[in-house]
Amino acid sequence: PRHMDSVLDILDALESLAWGSSPGTATALGRGLGVCSTPGCRAVLGEPPGIPERPPALTPGQWKLLTELFGHDPATPELGAVLTPDGSTVALGPLLAGIEAGLRSGGFGPPLPTLDPPADPLLAVTIAEALGTSFLLAQGGDNNATTLGPSGCWDDVENPQIYTLRGPASPVPDPVAVGAMDGVILGTQLARGPLPVAELLRGYYGVGNGSEVGRAPSSYRRRDFGALAGQGRLEKEVAAVLGVLRTLSPSPELLRDMGTQEVVAVARRAAQEFSERYVECPAIVPRCQWGARPYRGTPAPLQLPLGSVFLHHTLEPAQPCRTFSACARAMRDMQHFHQDTHGWDDISYSFVVGSDGYLYEGRGWHWVGAHTKGYNTQGFGVGIVGDFTATLLDPDTLALVLDKLLPCAVRSGHIRLDFTLRGHRQLGRTDCPGNALFQEIQGWPGFQ
Repeated sequence: PRHMDSVLDILDALESLAWGSSPGTATALGRGLGVCSTPGCRAVLGEPPGIPERPPALTPGQWKLLTELFGHDPATPELGAVLTPDGSTVALGPLLAGIEAGLRSGGFGPPLPTLDPPADPLLAVTIAEALGTSFLLAQGGDNNATTLGPSGCWDDVENPQIYTLRGPASPVPDPVAVGAMDGVILGTQLARGPLPVAELLRGYYGVGNGSEVGRAPSSYRRRDFGALAGQGRLEKEVAAVLGVLRTLSPSPELLRDMGTQEVVAVARRAAQEFSERYVECPAIVPRCQWGARPYRGTPAPLQLPLGSVFLHHTLEPAQPCRTFSACARAMRDMQHFHQDTHGWDDISYSFVVGSDGYLYEGRGWHWVGAHTKGYNTQGFGVGIVGDFTATLLDPDTLALVLDKLLPCAVRSGHIRLDFTLRGHRQLGRTDCPGNALFQEIQGWPGFQ
């Protein structure tokens, strides 16, 4: 399976005492197989070693998987991606490049070069070059070109084999953005002291696709990346790495006729749009990822922007879901209940909030839901998994709605700036969203 657990099994074999290996083995193999193939990455990490042979510690099947995942082909970035236990999809190229940069800046392996103009090697090999290149391509050709995204879905989350992007690919589809953010976070950690890569990844992503232990550190990547590389720093590093690319011979054609101010403008736009999409807005798990049934009939479109948001608790399941597998199962159970018992066309909510750090797409931004009788065309229905009659949900999940979802929905034009926020009970005969949650939201902006 193209799952992080498969990669961890390979790294365990490479880093085992019997093999006598070190944290640098995986990164050396990765570069030999094509992880660092772009001009900027090579300027930082050096030319790749020769194409490696299969290490005796790996089976032919493991080696085949590794060569497929590490072989870098910008035209098919989805082929280098794996599913992680928290339900996110990670491109291994930028992740491994960030790990190598972190190890080397921490004194493990050859020292990193001093770049001219000065640029952070870790950000250069993970996100800055890819981001700058993507926005240069858009500026140099079709202004409607896709610069970020799209997301995608696996054929089977239990046994992932094929990942399909949900639209035209940019140089920075979601798996590349996620892998880059993880590369920055883990590279920063390794700069403080080396760890076996398998141990590092296992601690960060959690263990097992069916893990019910709770939130993995990886589910905080947007917060943690934002703390390490906020929009201002990211803008500076994108401009710096484009300056580095200019000094290479031959310099990229896209940069030949661009002045310094034009490069700065590209970097500013790239950093702003990346930050808005991947740092300030919450990650949304698409329907195809949680295993949704098809919509029954023909959905009715919403007329955006809407003026209201209605908050609900799911009541069943009564316990918050804290892992991808638990939240995806809750979504399927709710959809079955709404379709089979109530006879509705689909799961009723526009979005559902898990306590695993993710939003789950119900009817989404564009289709009328069945969440608040008499008001479904006027607002989005946001359900939070759990029963909040007597106890309140955790602060991180509250913040996901208050500080991420609502501002992002305004900025993206899905809800009006002067939107009103209400609990379900204000519009019907129900105790929803529970006494504890209803008391909490009365202090939120927009509550009426």
